[in-house]
Amino acid sequence: MLDQKMAQLLNEQVNKEFYSAYLYLDFSSYFEDEGLDGFANWYKVQAQEERDHAMLFFQYLQNNGVRPALEAVDKPAPTPDTRMGVIQAGLEHERYVTGLIHTLYDVAYGLKDFRTMQFLDWFVKEQGEEEKNAEDLVKKLGLYGEDAKGLYMLNSELAARTYTAPSLVL
Repeated sequence: MLDQKMAQLLNEQVNKEFYSAYLYLDFSSYFEDEGLDGFANWYKVQAQEERDHAMLFFQYLQNNGVRPALEAVDKPAPTPDTRMGVIQAGLEHERYVTGLIHTLYDVAYGLKDFRTMQFLDWFVKEQGEEEKNAEDLVKKLGLYGEDAKGLYMLNSELAARTYTAPSLVL
């Protein structure tokens, strides 16, 4: 059985992951309006990942005898009005989510909840990858974003991204 505090924090994370999906769908919509379908695709894939992260937390709660309580998902904050602003907002959001995961891990560690710590190990690794991907995108847009050919190439690269569901065993 999960500790009540741990269950509450994991349940809150379900909602925060769904919020991340909403945020990235909003970013995707911004880039679609800009005519950058590759960037839009990149954020649609991000949204799919976040939705699946929410479902992993949801399933983990259920597997541990806790009925998840779904809350309303907040409307995303207004989207920045520049390409770089959106990309940087994505990076900052990933850093925020990393902090959330670290807090969950810290609570699990304090409770000696080794099962939850093992579950969270995957998310710790995943967040490192998420931050790196977001940092790389900021760097690439900074290097190529003002050059039409460079932006076209970057957009084409991002259009090729596909979604692969996580294979985490709960």
